[in-house]
Amino acid sequence: MKILAIEASGPVAGCAVLEDGLLIADYNIQYKKKHAQSLVPMMDEIKRMLDLDLGTVDAIAIAKGPGSFTGLRIGAATAKGAALAMDRPIIPVPTVDSIAYNLYAADSLICPLMDARRQQVYTGIYEWIRSGEGPEGLRFSTVRPQCVIPVSEIAEDLNARGRSVVFLGDGVPVSREALYGLIKVPYSFAPAHVDRQRAAAVAALAWAYYREKGDACMISADDFRPEYLRLAQAEQEHSERRSFSLLLDK
Repeated sequence: MKILAIEASGPVAGCAVLEDGLLIADYNIQYKKKHAQSLVPMMDEIKRMLDLDLGTVDAIAIAKGPGSFTGLRIGAATAKGAALAMDRPIIPVPTVDSIAYNLYAADSLICPLMDARRQQVYTGIYEWIRSGEGPEGLRFSTVRPQCVIPVSEIAEDLNARGRSVVFLGDGVPVSREALYGLIKVPYSFAPAHVDRQRAAAVAALAWAYYREKGDACMISADDFRPEYLRLAQAEQEHSERRSFSLLLDK
């Protein structure tokens, strides 16, 4: 099983290739170029460096959201275009889940934070559960599914659970000061090499889905849609203005 993974949901643009559980390419960049300028050249470079025959790719994995509205649309268009051209299915991977998946076998709860603006974050809570011996006995589990909420609400949830937690994601820098005053349980921040979105994590989680569910984890390119969790700000403001206008008309 060979998976080509694409990540464009946040500040990081990335592509990766995973074959039967072995990561053979991982290209990520977070700099000044826009994702529309980065993704296709990155895919071309991976193809060239690996002498990759795209006909041997079995599925396209994509971080489906939440995240940047522009980034998600660019990622979706790239994934759908590749999947249609190659006649391959798509494996959608929740963005927040894939960020948490960076921290393999963590003893603490894992809480990704993505900046959602308007004093909110895209977040969730995850853990690794030991259910048997050896690596097969360790299971990645969702404690609270990805959602968009104020930092204070996720802090309250974590405090109520009474366990240590590790934070990661692009929402950490903008939320760090608030967390200092809100979090009452032991906490830490993930180091730089695992604290953001990574195409490799998207590929690895897609592989885990495939091993667990087989073809049931795949959808057609025509059926794939990004998961925004909320309206884009412009759409939200338009909806609010429309609601206010209707109220005045009553």
